[in-house]
Amino acid sequence: MTDAPAVRSWQPGDEPGGRRFARVAEGGDGLRLENGATLPGVTVAYETWGTLDVARSNAVLVLHALTGDSHAAGPAGPGHPTPGWWDPLIGPGAAIDTDRWFVVCPNVLGGCQGTTGPSSPAPDGTPWGSRFPSVTIRDQVAAEALLADHLGIDRWAAVVGGSMGGMRVLEWCIGHPDRVARAAVLAVGVAATAEEIALCSVQCRAVRLDPDFQGGDYYGTGRAPVAGMVLAREIGQISYRTEAEFDHRFGRRPQGEEDPSSGGRYAIESYLEYQGHKLARRFDPNSYLVLSEAMNSHDVGRGRGGVTAALARVTAEVGVAGIDTDRLYPLALQQDLAKLLPGRRPCAVITSEFGHDGFLLEVDQAGAAVAVALGA
Repeated sequence: MTDAPAVRSWQPGDEPGGRRFARVAEGGDGLRLENGATLPGVTVAYETWGTLDVARSNAVLVLHALTGDSHAAGPAGPGHPTPGWWDPLIGPGAAIDTDRWFVVCPNVLGGCQGTTGPSSPAPDGTPWGSRFPSVTIRDQVAAEALLADHLGIDRWAAVVGGSMGGMRVLEWCIGHPDRVARAAVLAVGVAATAEEIALCSVQCRAVRLDPDFQGGDYYGTGRAPVAGMVLAREIGQISYRTEAEFDHRFGRRPQGEEDPSSGGRYAIESYLEYQGHKLARRFDPNSYLVLSEAMNSHDVGRGRGGVTAALARVTAEVGVAGIDTDRLYPLALQQDLAKLLPGRRPCAVITSEFGHDGFLLEVDQAGAAVAVALGA
C-alpha cells in the first residue's frame, strides 16, 4: 500500500489554483496556542472573490467545515480537484454577492490545503507529523485574525460558516467582538456535546489503529492509514445524513448484482465505501485527527464564566440557522443558541432530508438564511 491515495495535502510547488498565501507568524514570534505552545512560521492559504472597497468595509469571511478548504467557490481545475463547496452561494447576485462583498475564505489552521498543518514542513524541513501540536477552535481563529491583519481588514462586514466553520464564527463574535459587524452561524451549537465528542473520538481511533498510521509519522514511508481513514469517514458520513434518506435511496437493496448472503455488499455499504475512498484521495489523515480534536474542544464558555456570560460579549447581529433533520447537531442546539444571543433573533429552520449536510446541499434555503444575516 502506498501513501499516495491518502496523503493528498497541498505542498509548495504544487499548482496553487486560486490560492494566495500569507505568512502570518514568524520564528520566535510564532502563534501562541491556547495550550501554551508556540507554533512558528504559520502560513495561511486563502482565496478571495470580489473587490475590497477603499474603506476596507465590505469584507466577508467565509469559514469551511471539517473537510473543506479555501476553495469555497469556483470550478474544479488545476489546484482544485473539486468545485467550490459553497459555489452556488458565492458570486455575482448570489446570497453572498461578490458585486457587493469582498469574500475571503481561508484554509483552517491544522488543515492540509496550504495552511500550516501536520503535513507541512516543520522548522527542520521535514513534515510535522506527530510533532504537530494540538490546536483548538480559538487557535484557528487566532490565525484567521492574523490573516485579517495581513489583509488590512480591521472589521469584517460579516463572518459566515456552518458546522466547524460555525464554531469559528462564534469564536470570532465572542473573542473579537469589535471586529465583526454581522454573522451567520449554521448547524452547530455553543459547545461540543458528549455524542459529538464520541463520534469524533471513534473516528480518530479508527485512523490511529490502522497499522500504517505509524504514530502519525507515515510521510515518505510508502505506507499510510488509508483503511483507517476510509473507516473514519464512513462513520462520519452516517452522522451527516439521515435514516430516512438512507432508506429512500438504498433500503435493503444489494449493490448491483452482488449477493449479500454470499459475501456481497448492500448498496448502502458501497455508498459508504465510496465516500470513504473519495475523502482519502484528497485529505491528510493527520489533519483529520487534528481538526476532529479541535472540534471536540469547542466550548464558547470555557474560561469565560460559562456560555451565557460568553455570549453576552457578542455585539454583532447574528443570524442562526439549523436543519430540522440534523442528528449530529440537532436543531434544538441552534434554537438554544439563538435564545442566548443578544437580540434573541429567531432561529431559521432549513427543511431537508439530508440531515447535517443540508447546510451544504440545500443551497436555496441556506443561501436565504445567509442573505438575511448579511442584511440583504
